[in-house]
Amino acid sequence: MSKVSVLVVDDAPFIRDLVKKCLRNAFPGVITEDAVNGRKAQALLMKDSFDLVLCDWEMPEMSGLELLTWCREQDNLKAMPFIMVTSRGDKENVVQAIQAGVSDFIGKPFTNEQLLTKVKKALAKIGKLDTLMASPSRASSAFANDSLSALTGGKADVVNATPAPAPAPRGGLLNNAPRPSATPAAAPTGNRGQGQLRLSSGNQPCVIKNLSLKEALLVVRRGEVLPQVLENAVLDLEQGDNAEVARLNGYLHAVVAHEPKPDSDWLQLTFRFVDQDAQKLDYISRLIARGTAQKHFVPGA
Repeated sequence: MSKVSVLVVDDAPFIRDLVKKCLRNAFPGVITEDAVNGRKAQALLMKDSFDLVLCDWEMPEMSGLELLTWCREQDNLKAMPFIMVTSRGDKENVVQAIQAGVSDFIGKPFTNEQLLTKVKKALAKIGKLDTLMASPSRASSAFANDSLSALTGGKADVVNATPAPAPAPRGGLLNNAPRPSATPAAAPTGNRGQGQLRLSSGNQPCVIKNLSLKEALLVVRRGEVLPQVLENAVLDLEQGDNAEVARLNGYLHAVVAHEPKPDSDWLQLTFRFVDQDAQKLDYISRLIARGTAQKHFVPGA
């Protein structure tokens, strides 16, 4: 019986590793390959055969949409399941992808269960699910220790899927979208930069203490579900008089109490970027260079 092979395409190595480890822990017999962008994936697809592609939308050299369009033009790839893994979920982009022949969507951020459900559904349609499930199962403890399981802190059953948010329009980093929900008045003072952090457990308004090319230091109100270290997230960073929003993919590198007491109402999060998109890095560079960071943010630790 031939094994199932999956190609994971994303310019963020952290996301590629999470997806591959999730698949391998759930299905030890699965074969996984990865590519840093659509162009590299195109080369692999011309050389090898894959049963499924999990692909990011925004990537340098060749986007996910461009790769999808190319795949549907190839006789041997027309019927191959192609799932878009993206933070883009507005009507225009959904219609675009459907017209290009996408099989399904997974919104960022996502949980283990959401990813595996989509993969099983896609492979069932081409008669490959039985092959995948025939692989010997791994102990559940191994799955619980997977770094992707940290997205839900080992409590995936209580985390509901979050509808795909309205993302940036085609080809753009910035979006004149409605301003994120205002941070509560009781938020720590002295921080005028604000934004919205999108987690698998829901969206949280945040204030921004510091911003660099690698990470942002955020403060959020403590809720019933605590953010988890290594949790995959998207930061909507609001800047400018026109309420422009830059959407940045990343993960939580550190979570600490903002106040020196166990019942602190506020948490301080270190959000580390995984985006390698030159346009996004250039935007952050210009944001800092022109003094906006000094104007809107208080230097953090």
